[in-house]
Amino acid sequence: MRSPATVNPKNNRRLDRIGYWIATGFGAGHAPVAPGTFGAAEGVVLFFIINAIVNQRLALSATASLSVFVILNVALYALGVWASNRAIAATGLKDPGIAVIDEVSGQLIAMTPLIVYPSLAGYPSLAGVAVSFVLFRAFDIFKPYPIRRLEGLRGGLGVMSDDALAGVYAAVLTWLAHYLKWI
Repeated sequence: MRSPATVNPKNNRRLDRIGYWIATGFGAGHAPVAPGTFGAAEGVVLFFIINAIVNQRLALSATASLSVFVILNVALYALGVWASNRAIAATGLKDPGIAVIDEVSGQLIAMTPLIVYPSLAGYPSLAGVAVSFVLFRAFDIFKPYPIRRLEGLRGGLGVMSDDALAGVYAAVLTWLAHYLKWI
């Protein structure tokens, strides 16, 4: 369970502040209600920005687009581990509720299959986006096995890993829904 956080003022180094703001999704983690949902929404926005660059601007093949998204997901996960460690140090909490980079990352993972299923306009279907969002939030909230166990990992690794696996679960079901032509 996440707790409200207060920032420890003695952690005022520049890298600590940068890591803290990345961890909070540049402020989304300070939303008064449902900060995780705001973080996941940032993941959706990030997906559309990256998709526009990769698929519309660069016109990469589906395989190349998927490769770019996999690399970006791994990089965002690693950045999230680092930033979450900074937020943990700043707040003194094991999993500060204000840290939503894990939701941003998990949602981006969940939406990755959508890049290989663009609509006629070249963008993912709204149904696909909605399904991916709802699936990720459900897995993130209810944490079926073994997602909850990953929270026990130390530091930023624990913060990020459960949401990454929730994103993988949601991605598999999103892909399956597309494969079966349900969305």
